[in-house]
Amino acid sequence: MTRPPNRSGGEVPRTFGVEEEFLLVDATTGQPVPAAEACLAKAPQRPETSGGPSLALEVQQEQLEAVGPVCSTLQEVIAGIREGRRLADEAARSVGARAVAVATSPMPATPTLVAQPRFLNMATRFGVTLREQLTCGFHVHVGVNDGEEGVAVLDRIRRWLPVLLALSANSPFWQGADTGYASFRYQAWSRWPTAGPCERFGSEREYHRYVQSLLTTGVLLDEGMVYFDARLSRNHPTVEVRIADVCMEASHAAAIAALVRGLVERAAQEWRSGISEPQLSAGQLRLAAWKASQSGVDDTLLHPLLNIPCPAGEAVQVLLSHIRPALADSGDEEQVTAEAARILSAGTGARRQREIMMSTQSLAAVVLEAVGHTHGLEHHGPAQAVPAPASYLTDIPRSRS
Repeated sequence: MTRPPNRSGGEVPRTFGVEEEFLLVDATTGQPVPAAEACLAKAPQRPETSGGPSLALEVQQEQLEAVGPVCSTLQEVIAGIREGRRLADEAARSVGARAVAVATSPMPATPTLVAQPRFLNMATRFGVTLREQLTCGFHVHVGVNDGEEGVAVLDRIRRWLPVLLALSANSPFWQGADTGYASFRYQAWSRWPTAGPCERFGSEREYHRYVQSLLTTGVLLDEGMVYFDARLSRNHPTVEVRIADVCMEASHAAAIAALVRGLVERAAQEWRSGISEPQLSAGQLRLAAWKASQSGVDDTLLHPLLNIPCPAGEAVQVLLSHIRPALADSGDEEQVTAEAARILSAGTGARRQREIMMSTQSLAAVVLEAVGHTHGLEHHGPAQAVPAPASYLTDIPRSRS
């Protein structure tokens, strides 16, 4: 996993990849449909060595997951995201459905459990928490050299994760009603006993000791239920950031993946330089994530450094300034900065869903227009129904590299 130096003396950019969860909906009504296993039965089987995305089941039959390939560049990630969405939708179309990137169902839905032993055990133990769990997240994996570096990264990226949640917010509706949140998925997901932010760990040994202490309680079925906002992957030499909603637009998703890679690289550099991690408590971080879940980019967030209210655009500016050297080294700076500006001006998927609802008064229209945006009809025009916050990105100094 050691990365050789690049031509400028730095290291080759870290590999990264994404996992996107989609809602399966009726192609005409927009209603969630329990079609996941039927979709996979008709989907073409790809060998693991193909290097492209693959499809997988999630806990509910109304969901399908696209697992992207390991990538080195932002261009590879965006191509993988688009291909994964195409594969998911192709499989859905084969059974009269569509795959849509919304993090909760705008329309009322009663999920249907995938009847696998682990999920059945979870249903017995966690009751309504699992029965009602129909949420679609966006997970970003970034390569680390070893577990010690990975935990050092986790300790140093904690304060920035709520900004990622705000930028991805795409779940304002739940059971047919506007929740008042930009990311209600995060609120629903927080019902799980291990979901949310953690205290700092300090070492890989302490991380694993803490995870084992959770398992010893007997509350969790297994280590797969350690649902931290960011964690060490059990199966790959990566840090896995899990806080984001699935994004309606592929370009938003790719930009957030690049932001995560930049955060991991900057955190690892700080650790190697002996810079200590911030001393924010999990309680403070929970407030920041709650506010991001409520507001998205349409109101104030908690400032990542000062932990006081600030405009969303300012929080994004601080994040970009923090990781700008890493973005420049990977060649992602210009594209990511531009995409962040578009999210702030045109809005996230949450704002777009509300715009459609206000103009049509139809939840079905919300879903079906989101299908178009999922698969390439990307919206970058100015928002009409909800006022956009002022963009602070024009004041960010450009890198000299």
